[in-house]
Amino acid sequence: MALMESFFAPRTDHRGWSTPSEAARLFFLITLVWVAVWAWGKTTGNLAMWFGLTCLVATPVLSIGWWLISLVSARYTPRVLTEAVNNVQKRK
Repeated sequence: MALMESFFAPRTDHRGWSTPSEAARLFFLITLVWVAVWAWGKTTGNLAMWFGLTCLVATPVLSIGWWLISLVSARYTPRVLTEAVNNVQKRK
């Protein structure tokens, strides 16, 4: 369970704001790469159409995926983004 918690727990930055979990960050990268590769074949190398199709398809896929990840992340307590955040919070 510790692996799931470290992967899905929301992160807190030095200002105390919540930032995406590691799962959301990884999902972003995987989705963009997958959609970009898929779109390249569909647009036969036309850069303008490739960029537009990548944005058009990636937007709803990311929205739905991030929503599902947020449902899982709600179970876990937030963790700090990096250990340096603890140093900033101690000085305050």
